[in-house]
Amino acid sequence: MTVKISQTAEIQKFFEDAAGLKNAAGSARLKSIILRVLNDTARIIEDLEISEDEFWKAVDYINRLGGRSEAGLLVAGLGIEHFLDLLQDAKDAQVGLTGGTPRTIEGPLYVAGAPISEGEVRMDDGNEEGPATVMFLEGQVFDTQGHPLAGATVDLWHANTKGTYSFFDKSQSEYNLRRRIITDAQGRYRARSIVPSGYGCDPQGPTQECLDGLGRHGQRPAHVHFFISAPGHRHLTTQINLSGDKYLWDDFAYATRDGLVGEVEFKEDGARGVSGRYAELKFNFQLQHAVDPTAEQRSQRPRALQNA
Repeated sequence: MTVKISQTAEIQKFFEDAAGLKNAAGSARLKSIILRVLNDTARIIEDLEISEDEFWKAVDYINRLGGRSEAGLLVAGLGIEHFLDLLQDAKDAQVGLTGGTPRTIEGPLYVAGAPISEGEVRMDDGNEEGPATVMFLEGQVFDTQGHPLAGATVDLWHANTKGTYSFFDKSQSEYNLRRRIITDAQGRYRARSIVPSGYGCDPQGPTQECLDGLGRHGQRPAHVHFFISAPGHRHLTTQINLSGDKYLWDDFAYATRDGLVGEVEFKEDGARGVSGRYAELKFNFQLQHAVDPTAEQRSQRPRALQNA
């Protein structure tokens, strides 16, 4: 059995020194976090009798994970990003903040600075005409009392028919399938796009390697991401998960939630000026009132910028 020494005074003093508690420089907040990380790591090593081989294999895994820029994917796949949503839901309930469209995870594939349009826009660059099914996505943005919000910003992005995203997939044009729409006087937004595909983790990547060890798949259903914002209202990060997808309720990233399933209707009536089959998806959003100005802003999470 492993000898347990992590809670001895000598080791605690050592960890406090490693966390910088013996000097006045640096960040007090960071020091407290690092001290907790050191203590919890030591307890895991002791309690689970982690071998040196297992420990250094984990270090190597972290290096490979960062080298592939998959940390954001892994935290989604392990449910940590979803836990942050559940934690905020619980905090909201505790103070009586209710109503509005449910939040769900952002995911790691947002790119800032998408083109902005008034009322309606076409999102795709036309390169997948033929294999792609045209999709008309539209709806309204309301407050929790049902009043339409004119001038709200609907920032949306989604994958192509191969399940890949522009910027990260260099074969796609700049900002393909990424747009910002300012709602009209009735709070309406309209977008012509294509039906996206779901996607899976790279089978050779470190995220899928971890999921394989857990006996789990790494597949996501087809979905559309949204940031919704309006002056005086709480910023909303959410996504619509498309009905009928095999992985709708088996999303490896745990993003599907009640109230966030978009019912896709396929038609061939020519009413939209499209020959052949097309899809319609209508989805409305409700924004909570912002209790303070900071609630109007999205998190400061680092994000990709097209021309950085």
